[in-house]
Amino acid sequence: MKTNASSSARKIPSTMREPLTPNFRRSEFACQCGCGFDSIASSLVAGLQALRDLIQRPIVVLSGCRCPAHNAAVGGTPHSQHVLGKAADIRVSGMTARELYAAATSVPQFHGFGVDDERGFLHVDVRESAARWCYRQGCETPWRSFEG
Repeated sequence: MKTNASSSARKIPSTMREPLTPNFRRSEFACQCGCGFDSIASSLVAGLQALRDLIQRPIVVLSGCRCPAHNAAVGGTPHSQHVLGKAADIRVSGMTARELYAAATSVPQFHGFGVDDERGFLHVDVRESAARWCYRQGCETPWRSFEG
């Protein structure tokens, strides 16, 4: 009889275990619905690695790629950068979302930022133009409410 560890390891295709950088694997960015969508932008992964190197702490990817169905199911916006493989929601143990945001702003690949103080995560993305927002009670709100 095979152990659970070996049978579950077989279920993950070798491409999913593929290291993209020293600290990130493709599987961390796969759509959480299990559809297999994992086409993550290399610039996003490079930016996350740069942030990891800067803060010297592990980064947990809460959400990376999302297929349109999963994006809708979790309440994502229809034109979400997650659907394009250009976004990640991240958390770092021992850092607040605002502290993580302060560090992430120095990473040149990142142009989009969404700060969620209540749930303790930061959205980063590699869209072409700058975008900033915050979340209040799980809903996107204008950036000015973050600063005030």
